[in-house]
Amino acid sequence: MNSPAGQPGPETAPARRGLALAGVIVLSFVALAAFATAIYAAWLFHDMPDAGDLVDYHPPTATRAYAWDGTLIGEFSRERRIFVPYEAIPKQTAQAFLAAEDHGFFRHRGVDVGGLGRAMAKNVLNLVQGRRLEGGSTITQQVAKNILLTSDATIGRKLKEAILASQLEGTLTKERILELYLNEIWLGYRSYGVGAAAYNYFGKSVSELTLAESAYLAALPKGPDNYHPMRRKRQAIARRNWVIDQMADLGMVSREEARAAMAEDLKVQPAPTRSQYRDADYFVEEVRRIALNMDELGDERLNAGGYYMRTTLDPRLQSAARLALMNGLEAYDRRHGWRGAWGQVTTLAGWEAEAKKKAKPAERRSWRQAVVTSVAGGTVQVLTIDGQSGSLAGQDVAWARRGKGIGTGDLIFVAPNEEGAGFRLKQVPAVNGALVAMEPNSGRVLAMVGGYSFSLSSFNRATQAYRQPGSAFKPIVYAAALESGYTPRSTVLDAPITLRGAGGQAWSPENYNHEYYGALTLRRGLELSRNTMTVRLAQAVGMKRISDLAVRMGVTNKMDRVLAMALGSGETTVYRMAAAYSSFLNGGRKVEPHLIEVVQDRNGKVIWRADRRECPRCDAGFSGAESPRVPRTGAQVMDPITAYQITSMLEGVVQRGTATYASQVGKPLGGKTGTTNDYRSAWFMGFSPQMVVGVFIGFDDNRSLGEGETGSRSAVPIFTEFMTEALKDKPAEPFKAPANAKFALVRGIREAFRPGTEPQAAIAPTGGGGGGMPRGPQPYSKVWQDGLTGAPNAGAAVAPPPPPKKQDDLSDLF
Repeated sequence: MNSPAGQPGPETAPARRGLALAGVIVLSFVALAAFATAIYAAWLFHDMPDAGDLVDYHPPTATRAYAWDGTLIGEFSRERRIFVPYEAIPKQTAQAFLAAEDHGFFRHRGVDVGGLGRAMAKNVLNLVQGRRLEGGSTITQQVAKNILLTSDATIGRKLKEAILASQLEGTLTKERILELYLNEIWLGYRSYGVGAAAYNYFGKSVSELTLAESAYLAALPKGPDNYHPMRRKRQAIARRNWVIDQMADLGMVSREEARAAMAEDLKVQPAPTRSQYRDADYFVEEVRRIALNMDELGDERLNAGGYYMRTTLDPRLQSAARLALMNGLEAYDRRHGWRGAWGQVTTLAGWEAEAKKKAKPAERRSWRQAVVTSVAGGTVQVLTIDGQSGSLAGQDVAWARRGKGIGTGDLIFVAPNEEGAGFRLKQVPAVNGALVAMEPNSGRVLAMVGGYSFSLSSFNRATQAYRQPGSAFKPIVYAAALESGYTPRSTVLDAPITLRGAGGQAWSPENYNHEYYGALTLRRGLELSRNTMTVRLAQAVGMKRISDLAVRMGVTNKMDRVLAMALGSGETTVYRMAAAYSSFLNGGRKVEPHLIEVVQDRNGKVIWRADRRECPRCDAGFSGAESPRVPRTGAQVMDPITAYQITSMLEGVVQRGTATYASQVGKPLGGKTGTTNDYRSAWFMGFSPQMVVGVFIGFDDNRSLGEGETGSRSAVPIFTEFMTEALKDKPAEPFKAPANAKFALVRGIREAFRPGTEPQAAIAPTGGGGGGMPRGPQPYSKVWQDGLTGAPNAGAAVAPPPPPKKQDDLSDLF
């Protein structure tokens, strides 16, 4: 029966109620989905970065340290990056990356819809199969990901990436976006950005890259390890050639250029390096330590701020210093015998793997690991790790047999024999040392070597090894005496002496050769390094004056006022001693040694300068007026004439004293040897008019160097080798005396005096006519006597030195 028109039939009412219920359910699900989507979107985008943050963004960039002549010597960074402005990036290099990564970059608005759609379609299958999601990202999206987002392979991150890319396109220019990309991208080989990659892979700046090299770098963003230039060279060349082909298809290069580039081999540096110059490891590490403690730098700025740092290093002198120290340590080590092979194998099969476990000194680039293959008579055959075979030099075989011997299967170091065929046997010295070269007027550290090999030990013995300087301290004692009224004509007794402390303990210092020469002038006592004479002089002057002067000169921050300190029993470093000796050459002023000259930020603004002196008119143009006068730096620690008197006496140490070996350099030099008790340390603090050089040798555990290993034998030859190279093209400059110094002959030597203290006649040995110094030290029974001859007022009395300080209790002498 039909229902009246317009009235629902009984059979349709339930259906309609069901439809209504279904509609409610669907709407509820839609609302719930919308609500869930809103919540997800709120969660997803609650920490969305602001694209505007990149307007003033600068990628973390390495701080680069340069020598004074512009040589790059080191970098400080957590990410190896050299920022290159867009305008400095070669067009060809930029095009290579565009061809490989995003050839529509200058056309799209941040997102390549077609490419993204294709990637998303593939990602549905990837998601189901548990595979990594594909990118499909434009360069703009990669910038957003690399700088503002994480690398998580999620759909949420991709959505953020797309949104941020659109914002970036509205905030930054295309050129700025490409600049950020090319400086931020990870390219392997410890390289972030094209600047670091060009340097690390090819050893050149980005402006010097060839088409093939640019294309190879552009092949790397997809996965640097997949296209490693040595482990996967075939794949690397194939990917590089694909990039070149893409460039040709896009009209960026001609087909002829492309074919020529594809035919090139892929040649890279064996390993990335922070600088081509590699002789300054200790110096660079010391620079890093100093910079970390600067208020203007610190850890974060140093390693990410992209600062320019000009140091005081002279590369030529640094290389000469490294070589001289290594040669000197090896010479000492050879005197003390062959210690035996550092390894042993029972079969030659696979010996190379065992040999590679032993690191050779990186600084000795010609050394090779080798195995002894046979020993027959006086012939020892070896095979190097790079496949070369030959025999050891005869003198090395004899040397080894005098030591621990040598046999088949021994693993050793060898180097090519420069005097003939075969190899020389080498041994890493167990002893160590340091050398510092410093400019005395400014305190600029020209060279610093803190040990035999930085690759084997980074401990810097120039700045961190506190050792007794021995007799190298004596010039400070003599300077204190000259400041206290002594003059170059004063004499002090060189004879046995015994002193007792409060507890009754006796101290009897002795001379090195156990001989005593009686009354000697200050000059002669210093030239011959007389211990007992120095103790008497220190006792007369007073240890307070000596200690105070040592502190003012920077030898130490605090010194016990005991007589043993006069013989160098206090501890200091060769770095501090070089600064102290600078005062003798610069007119008696204290210098503040420094390794860093100036630091500038990425915009060229100076944020730190070693020279803090004010010069108000230095920037003014020439006007004909008097030039600006810049004040000298450093506190006056002694009279300029005293400083010159010590310099002159120390010149005598090289001419007639304990450092005559150094006279072969053939230039005016001075210095003082130092040897501590039991031969634990050997020193030589030497100088020319323009440079102070300190050399120290000793074991890290402070054991004895061995009988007879004095400063004269161990340290002076190192100084001599270094100065021969350092001064080879320099004129022979004399040491300059202060303008107000007065001069007179004392025992045939032209000595400087303060005005009013000079003698009125030359002083000569008794019975002589002013004919110069005796040919050698005279025994105690033939002491020299003061005598005046040949002057109008001959016979005038010589002013005696101050009387010894009275002491009822001698406990402070020990």
